[in-house]
Amino acid sequence: MVLTLKKAVIATLATSAITTSAFAAVDIVKIDGSSTVYPITEAVAEEFQKETGIKVTVGVSGTGGGFKKFCRGETVISDASRPIKAKESKMCADAGISFIEIPVAFDALTVVVNKDNDWAKEMSPEELKKMWGPEAQGKIMNWSQVREGFPSLPLKLYGPGADSGTFDYFTEAIVKKEKSMRGDFTASEDDNILVQGVAGDKGGIGYFGLAYYAENKDKLGAVNIKNKEGKFVPPSVDTVMDGTYNPLSRPLFIYLNASKAAFDPKVKKFVEFYLANAGKYSKEVGYIPFSKEEYDAIIAHYKTLKTGTAFKDGPAIGLSVKEILDKATD
Repeated sequence: MVLTLKKAVIATLATSAITTSAFAAVDIVKIDGSSTVYPITEAVAEEFQKETGIKVTVGVSGTGGGFKKFCRGETVISDASRPIKAKESKMCADAGISFIEIPVAFDALTVVVNKDNDWAKEMSPEELKKMWGPEAQGKIMNWSQVREGFPSLPLKLYGPGADSGTFDYFTEAIVKKEKSMRGDFTASEDDNILVQGVAGDKGGIGYFGLAYYAENKDKLGAVNIKNKEGKFVPPSVDTVMDGTYNPLSRPLFIYLNASKAAFDPKVKKFVEFYLANAGKYSKEVGYIPFSKEEYDAIIAHYKTLKTGTAFKDGPAIGLSVKEILDKATD
């Protein structure tokens, strides 16, 4: 049986195990984590500060780096482009931090090439694996090795670093093994650096969230990806919504420090503002909003203060919003 935060608080008070610091009000709403989720959270934070005068800071250290700060109690919200992992949940639990898992939008993880690349308009997951898999390191170094007919041109790979949730999702969806990827590529937690790398290199290819491609369409080309039905599909709002852009569509998350989200007036006010406006700002920055019914369900989920994750048993690609909310458990 799931133990909600309200019940947990009552139980903890009864045993006198709670500390006053758990309910100490914050001066600044501190957020860190995913560079993919950053544009949504930053847009929300800017508008929230204008309306309320409450200060919000939003950092970018990658999903993994963000969870480290979150589980140390340095932030009250963690942006994440993939679900929390078991070792991260344990790290939070060991520090006495419960969390509420909140999906905020969909993303189309986008494979991009240089604007002058006129040969790789369409690619299959198998070809991406041939490029990015660990067995490719030091061996697949030229475009001509990827597919017959591709030009003889040095292959230059750009991607998120190992602390990135986008890195984790890509390895699970394409390489089929978590954290399994060749090491000889240009890595950065800053997606703008990846944009610059691919844009400046005719043989460049990389991947990141749809919003960063949308901002840089004049510099980059997006690759149509072969889906499980055998069709080559572009990354877009429509193809994510209709389910045809697979396997590279994914939900994006924020994780809330449950005690702060429940009892701190500034954090609570920010979370309520975020959830009321997540769809609007997700769309504005280039991501795919959920339906009104899904956001209503997310807001109801937050109000229950139900803690835990829907991904306790590990990665699960393709869960709906309803499944994520229903499966959440400590």
